[in-house]
Amino acid sequence: MNDNQNTNENKKPGKRLPNIPKKPQKGSKFNIFWVYAAIIVAIIAAQFLFSSDGGKKVEYPEFESKMLLTGDVEKIVAYKAEDLVKVEVYIKESSLKKPEYQKYKSTSSFAVSSGPTVYFNAGTMDGLDKQLAESQKNLPPDQPRILAEKESRSNPFLGLLINIGLPLLLLIGFWIFMMRRMGGGAGGGGQIFSIGKSKATLFDKESQVNITFNDVAGLEEAKQEVMEIVDFLKNPKKYTNLGGKIPKGALLVGSPGTGKTLLAKAVAGEAQVPFFSLSGSDFVEMFVGVGASRVRDLFKQAKDKAPCIIFIDEVDAIGRARGKNSVMGGNDERENTLNQLLVEMDGFGTDSGIIILAATNRPDVLDSALLRPGRFDRQISIDKPDLVGREHIFNVHLKPIKTSAEVDAKKLSAQTPGFAGAEIANVCNEAALIAARKNKESVDMQDFQDAIDRVIGGLEKKNKIISPEEKRIVAYHEAGHAIAGWFLEHADPLVKVSIVPRGVAALGYAQYLPKEQFLYTTEQLTDGMCMTMGGRVAEDITFGRISTGAQNDLERITKLAYAMVSIYGMNEAVGNVSFHDPQNEYNFNKPYSEKTSELIDIEVRKLIGEVYIKTKELLIEKQEGLEKLAQKLLEKEILFQADLEEILGKRPFDTRTTYDEFVNGTGDQTPAAEGLIHDGVGNTDIEKEVSGLPASEKE
Repeated sequence: MNDNQNTNENKKPGKRLPNIPKKPQKGSKFNIFWVYAAIIVAIIAAQFLFSSDGGKKVEYPEFESKMLLTGDVEKIVAYKAEDLVKVEVYIKESSLKKPEYQKYKSTSSFAVSSGPTVYFNAGTMDGLDKQLAESQKNLPPDQPRILAEKESRSNPFLGLLINIGLPLLLLIGFWIFMMRRMGGGAGGGGQIFSIGKSKATLFDKESQVNITFNDVAGLEEAKQEVMEIVDFLKNPKKYTNLGGKIPKGALLVGSPGTGKTLLAKAVAGEAQVPFFSLSGSDFVEMFVGVGASRVRDLFKQAKDKAPCIIFIDEVDAIGRARGKNSVMGGNDERENTLNQLLVEMDGFGTDSGIIILAATNRPDVLDSALLRPGRFDRQISIDKPDLVGREHIFNVHLKPIKTSAEVDAKKLSAQTPGFAGAEIANVCNEAALIAARKNKESVDMQDFQDAIDRVIGGLEKKNKIISPEEKRIVAYHEAGHAIAGWFLEHADPLVKVSIVPRGVAALGYAQYLPKEQFLYTTEQLTDGMCMTMGGRVAEDITFGRISTGAQNDLERITKLAYAMVSIYGMNEAVGNVSFHDPQNEYNFNKPYSEKTSELIDIEVRKLIGEVYIKTKELLIEKQEGLEKLAQKLLEKEILFQADLEEILGKRPFDTRTTYDEFVNGTGDQTPAAEGLIHDGVGNTDIEKEVSGLPASEKE
């Protein structure tokens, strides 16, 4: 009774079976090698069944008396066989009907009758000729004499192999080679028979996905949207009774690493319905019409498995806007594939139970017909997580890691603004590797600090050979950034500055902890540019010359200055206009005149010049602090916020960072021992300063 109850409980709807997930189904594949094997066997069988057996062996006296002298022999063929001469005797067709020749016929019903009837062995060719001449010397003059026809033959099986088998093998080999070349190498020669079939991987009840919504953190709004889709597939009457229709498609849009594919996997794990997963590039092939054929086959399979979900990752591979960048304007295979996809998405009703999920990080390039209601009704935006979202993501990735008691996901999330889920996973993995490298029993907070530095700053290279003069330039360069950021009200608060080389070309860098915000004022952007310009100005006023170390700084300043003037409308001369063109609608044509273009260039140079003058005035005023900070950097190589407070005093602006508000709840940060920020504040939004290298070596 208990067993039956347990069985019934396991079969309840919505309860997952505890069976071990199997591998995703790829469907049965037709193997062309079975066809090749059948052809070879058939040819060999035909050779053995329908070929002549060579006749029966007789002795020469029997041949002489019963066949040669009676005039029944049509011809004699002799050839060398090993050490003897084999003589085949062909009897006239009219004579084969005589009763005495019935015993010489082949017992096989498949053998052909055109072969020799009997054969005998002779010693040599000359001896055979003498025997035949001797046997026929007493024949009547009107009866023709039979002479032996001499041939040169090899092994019959070897001849069969060379004449039939070898060409057949060459043909099969060439066929396999061509099919692999045309089919991308996967699946062997059978690709030609399945070239138009869908490559979607099917996940069903026998191949469940282990990922659920509990494994997806920081995407609460997006989860709510897709959970409604899953709920519809499980309880469709709940919506249809009220007259509602579930969206045909949902498009997941977000930056790389934000969890679009992970969310789709969670849908597959939760829905418990067939889930077809494939990439947009799987539709692309060298053959014309293959992409459209695969789309048709995909939806045919989906209709057979309905209700089900189709997930197309990187849909921009086939969903790009039509008519742009087309070659020769002819039959574009990608456009044909997109057209077929549009037709198929309109070809089934909303009650068919087929829902399409697609993911892309480039929604601006998608065709407008693909995004209209009725196809992708919903666009689910998956942005980079905020503070609370990063905390939840850290909690997910910290579960399998053996951490010490001091590790706090809340503190780590406050130190990593702008990090996506993939970057947080990388930080956790790097921290575990660093702790293992140091033979620690658990991963502590310092390991996470080192991992954050490693992920965003690159590998620390303390053994890199740098001349004392270059090191001094780097120290003053980084000190200039630190001074400018410390005494500018709207600049991001600096928490760490280092002259230890990292990565490929970074000889020094500064780390800031910015306040998470979405809107920036002109004053904030200008102070940020001044802070970025601090390195170049510090070199100028200290050494009277400049180096190539400010290339990265100048690139960022120039880009921001053009954005302020031509995009954000923050310039009085140009006015409140924006020439932003994210979808490249203007192509190569500028949406403004040459006079306006010249005005934009003038205003950008004017803005950068004002920033340079403002930064130079500030650093000249604080030159004493600049000298102290640079010398301290040369001594310790790495300085934290506590060291800056000791040298420069408290920051004159009461600006609370996101870390203070979220973790400490106060604007004050108490320096800890050994120059570390209180509670292990480390790096988040890195500003990497490349110093002391020529321009050609910076990339």
